[in-house]
Formats: sequence, structure tokens, C-alpha cells
Amino acid sequence: MNKRVGNMRNFLTTYGILFILILLCIFFGIKTSGLFFSIENIFNILKQVAVVGIISVGMSMVLLTGGIDLSVGSIAGMGTVMAAALLLRGMNVWLVMLIVLVISAATGSLNAFFINEAKIPPLITTLAMMTSIRGVAYLITGGLPIFGFKSDILVLGQGYVGFIPVPVILMIAIFLLGIVFLQKTRSGRYIYGVGGNEEASRLSGISVKKIKYIVYSISGLLSGLAGMVMLARINSGTPKMGQGYEMDVITAVVLGGVSISGGEGKLGFVIIGVVLMGVLTNGLILTNVQEYVQWVIKGMTLIAAVGFDRLVQQRKVKVVAV
Repeated sequence: MNKRVGNMRNFLTTYGILFILILLCIFFGIKTSGLFFSIENIFNILKQVAVVGIISVGMSMVLLTGGIDLSVGSIAGMGTVMAAALLLRGMNVWLVMLIVLVISAATGSLNAFFINEAKIPPLITTLAMMTSIRGVAYLITGGLPIFGFKSDILVLGQGYVGFIPVPVILMIAIFLLGIVFLQKTRSGRYIYGVGGNEEASRLSGISVKKIKYIVYSISGLLSGLAGMVMLARINSGTPKMGQGYEMDVITAVVLGGVSISGGEGKLGFVIIGVVLMGVLTNGLILTNVQEYVQWVIKGMTLIAAVGFDRLVQQRKVKVVAV
């Protein structure tokens, strides 16, 4: 009997997020008289979650090492206005994309530098960078939106391959690459090792500093890419773009089963957390829930996700102790 209960508990722990997603879809489908399940709305949800999904891949890797990156939204915003400013000057779109990606990755690497060399905790480092980088975005624009350029970059946010939006294809491709990287490469296995036990990883010969440089650089690079997708969606760059995205990204990643303590989680489930956050946001809008109430619900969702993660970790410690 106890074994059966234990198996059921493990099943719900692993796949509970999927059941919650299904229940949410059914609830919003009923509340909106089927409008929620329209093809147009489904694709709208997928396009909306693409940016959060792209950033979530990098955030997952950071959390797996036991760190956190609060600067992702600001890096995305900086990438948006930087790309807009360069495109407005007539620069080649491929060169613009290369410049933005390199600077975004370098910004992520700077986070790792302060964490590795100055021994500043990830929370404080990325919080400070979040504020500083947002200031850079305002300096680039003077606080005003940048628009009026015409570029092939618009395909990133508005293009389609058949009937599938390009941002959705891009998000799926990045998730697949992330899964392969984490599961099939030595660095991917080291990421899990560092998050599981950093000191043991160091003693076994793993360069913990190198792994942190890798994950924070990837997080910065993907945030910059997400920023260009945002730019392409609305054909305009403003310094406020990406503000608050770190909240949605962290919530989606933790909902997807990546432990806030590091060392545990799979990208395959993170994409479910990303879609769940999109469904929740879309459903609340369709049911005319006030924006301020949406903030409360999202905040409580993050608390519930982290609380559940802590409960699971405590239970595992008890099992090991027994």
C-alpha cells in the first residue's frame, strides 16, 4: 500500500504540472464559451510565450547550477533598443544581430565575472546588473522609442513558415538545442553536477568557474535574442521592453520542475511551465481580470511553485536520512 502511495506521489510530482495545464485550459475554455480554444487564440498564446520560452532555456541552466539571473529582462530590453538604433542607421541586419548577441553574451559573462572573481552572490550581482543595464537602455534611447526602420529582422517576430509563426519555431529549436546540450555534452552534465554539489564538483576536477561563465553567457545571449524577437514583433524599440520578464521566466522554469536549489530539472518540462504561464496570462485577459489582480496571481503562483519545490527537496532529504 505504501509503495503504491509512493508511486502515485512520484507520478504527481513529475507530471502534476501537465495536469494543472490541462485543467487551466478546460477552465478558461468554459469561462470564455470556447473562445479560448480558437486556432487564432492558441497561436496567439504560442507567439506570446516565445520570448519567455527563449529566455527560459538560459535561466534553466543558471538555476541548475544553483544560481539565478535577474538581469534577463534588462538584457532583452537593451538588445531591443540597441538593435533598433543600429538598424535605424542602415546597418546590415546580420551584422546587427551578431553585435547584439555578442554584447548580450558578454553582459552575461560579466555577471559570471562578479560572481566568480568578486564572490558576490548571484542574487545581488544580477539585481545590480538589472538596474544598470536598464539604465543603459534609457541612455541609448534618451527615454524615447526608436522606430521607422525597415528590415528583414521583422521576420523574427512576424514571419511564418507555413502556418507556424517563426518565433514559435525559434523557441522550439532553442529548447531542442538546450536539451541536447544538457543531456549529451560533458558541459551539460557538469552543470547538473555543480548545482548538485559545487564543492564535490570542484574536488573532482570540474572547473566550476568555467561552468558559471558558460551558463551566464548563454543566459545573456538568449536574452539578447529574445529582445530582437520583441523588436521584430512590434517594429519598435523602447527602453521599457522586457521589464518584469524575469518574474515570468523564473516562475515558468520553477513550475517546469527546475529546482531553485540547483542540480535537478529537465528542459522538456520547462516548456510546459512556459506554456502554462502563457495560458494563465491569456485566460485572465480573456476573462477580463484586472491587470493588478493578474500581478497578484502571478506572484502567488511563483510562491506556490517555490514552496512546492522546497517541500519536494525536504521530502527527499528525509528519504535519504531513513
